[in-house]
Amino acid sequence: MHSQIEAILFDFDGVLADTEPLHWACWNEALQTLGVSISWEAYSENCIGISDRAFLEALGRVSIPPRPLDELWPTYPLKKKLFAERATNGNLISAEMKALLKDLRPMPLAVVTSSATSEISAILKAENILDLFQATVYGDEVTNLKPHPEPYLTAMQRLGVSKALVLEDSGPGIASGKAAGCEVIEVKRSSDVPQLLRARLNGQLK
Repeated sequence: MHSQIEAILFDFDGVLADTEPLHWACWNEALQTLGVSISWEAYSENCIGISDRAFLEALGRVSIPPRPLDELWPTYPLKKKLFAERATNGNLISAEMKALLKDLRPMPLAVVTSSATSEISAILKAENILDLFQATVYGDEVTNLKPHPEPYLTAMQRLGVSKALVLEDSGPGIASGKAAGCEVIEVKRSSDVPQLLRARLNGQLK
């Protein structure tokens, strides 16, 4: 494997798992109680890789008429509940991805996500891959979320490494990884990750 890579750090949504369509559907169901909705195009362009609070603030600004955060925030517990119920049914993470994670051993691996511990750890357990990661950094464990470098710096500190490879699909996540001094591979679809990573570790992807 590449001599300078001491660890591999994975974002969760859109990288390890294609959960964004599920997040989008759960948000729309929760927001329906207020007569608010968001298109997939608007969601994918503006709302991926940011905190739930930032998502609702952005949604409030573009809603017609605009809605204050205080009006939208009460829908968050329902969205969280819907997502938790549906995300732990299994099959969010592909067999190919699971095989890749096993093949990467003994390389130190970490999950670095802006989502809450309660949301993501349950999915990792349900998918039987939590024990493949030597570290996890959840959004409720850091003071500053992506694009701040703190999440990725925290992961490297927990792993005891100074150089890491980051896989990210969102602008804030890519900025976070780069600000932490990591090499970053931009991911368009989670299904691309095994191929991208195998190519990089074989020295084929610069």
